[in-house]
Amino acid sequence: MKKIKLNYTHDNAVAQIILDDGKGNVLDHIMMEELQSLLNSFNNNKDLKLITFEGAGKNFSFGASVEEHQKDMAATMLKGFHQLFFSLRDLSIPTLAKISGQCLGGGLELAIMCNQLFADETAKLGQPEVILGVFPPPASIILPEKIGLSRAEDLLITGRTINAEEARIFGLLNQIFENKEELHIETNKWIEQYIVPKSASSLRFAVKASRIKFNHVLSNFLPQLEHLYVNQLMTTKDANEGINSFLEKRKPIWSNN
Repeated sequence: MKKIKLNYTHDNAVAQIILDDGKGNVLDHIMMEELQSLLNSFNNNKDLKLITFEGAGKNFSFGASVEEHQKDMAATMLKGFHQLFFSLRDLSIPTLAKISGQCLGGGLELAIMCNQLFADETAKLGQPEVILGVFPPPASIILPEKIGLSRAEDLLITGRTINAEEARIFGLLNQIFENKEELHIETNKWIEQYIVPKSASSLRFAVKASRIKFNHVLSNFLPQLEHLYVNQLMTTKDANEGINSFLEKRKPIWSNN
């Protein structure tokens, strides 16, 4: 695999997925396809008790590829991206995101799909899509479910980035550690205490049960937001201007339609 690394730890009970494109771990179509292939392979692994996600280097992920958000690619990109969320839903294997540095856009969406979010003090979290004139479909559903509508709207409508401490206060992060080394050490301790001793089968039922409402909301509304994005948002001048101005490294000129 080119942009994903996979290690099995804790006697093969934990699948450690590392996003690694050598830069900002951008979720482009290649990385998404590799992730999808991995998730598909987990379908037949009854012994897996936890999937962890992290980024190689200093950052978790800068987000999805802005280039692939252009009008002629947006529908295919979103379809592939959203399938990852449906696959994680269907697997119902516990998931944990280990966040360092930038965790933005599609990167944060992948992280907040996880059951647990651990971070170090360098973490910066945000959904900056609105700054580009677009919106994040999964985050628009997941954030209100996880942290409440008021705090979700703060992030979704301003597009601002928050630090680890504010993210913990918001309820986005479960735990914060001093640095990436501590994050790894303490996560391993947590896995050994809370995951390893349990039945893989029972853990999946626990996830299904705790997410019965969450999964219903995600399943019903994500296709609607995908349709809103592809068939309405991307027909506006400003959504296309926002994406193009970013790629052209200039300020957007909004026409407000």
